[in-house]
Amino acid sequence: MTEIKYEIIETIAVLSESAKGWKKELNLISWNGREPKYDIRDWAENHEKMGKGITLSKDELNQLREILLTL
Repeated sequence: MTEIKYEIIETIAVLSESAKGWKKELNLISWNGREPKYDIRDWAENHEKMGKGITLSKDELNQLREILLTL
C-alpha cells in the first residue's frame, strides 16, 4: 500500500471525543504535498492513526455552511 503523507497545517476544532480517546476534528491538512484542504475525520491520540473522513475545498466548505444555516 502506498504511504499517505499529510501535514496538519491548522487544527480548527475538536467536534467530539469517543470513550477510546479518538477525536473527530476539523483540520486544515495538506495531503501528499498538495494545497491544504479542510478535513473532518477521527484521529487517534498524537494523530498517529486516522479514520475515514471527508476533505473539502474552501468553496465546498462555504457551500456546506450555507446549507447547514438553512436547517
